Formats: sequence, C-alpha cells, structure tokens
Amino acid sequence: MEIVSKSRFKPRALEYFRTVQETGMPLVITEHGRPVLRIVPYGQSSRADLAALRGSVLRYDDPTEPVGTAGEWESATDPARGGARE
Repeated sequence: MEIVSKSRFKPRALEYFRTVQETGMPLVITEHGRPVLRIVPYGQSSRADLAALRGSVLRYDDPTEPVGTAGEWESATDPARGGARE
C-alpha cells in the first residue's frame, strides 16, 4: 500500500489512478500526516462473494425461536458474566 500526501497526489492524480488500476494495490492519501482517503480498485459485487455461500445452510427451521435453553449457555447461569443464579 502506497501512502502519499494530498499536495503530492493532486498534480499526479491520473498517474496514481493508473497505478492503482494496474497493480491492484490501494493508495492512501494523507493530510497533515493523517490518512483521509483510500483509493482501491473497483471490485466485483458482493453478490459474487455471497454466491460461494449458497447452499451452505444445512437446516433452517424457525429463525425466531431461541437456539437453546438458558441452561445450555454458560453466561446464562454464571453470575460473573451477568447471568442468573441457579
């Protein structure tokens, strides 16, 4: 990742854009030494990333029901973790 100040970036913006596009490496632009912008190459839609997860849910009965009883969760029975005493 390259870091460059705003004043150095401004006159060479197109050159930096081409470099980011060709290398795929992000560019961080700073102002008074603090990062203010990050330029990254445009990527695929997040739908493509989620497509890899399609079919990975094994069972989906009732999403509004609890996933277990209070006794099955240690924090539910441990007063030190904010749970109720048995």
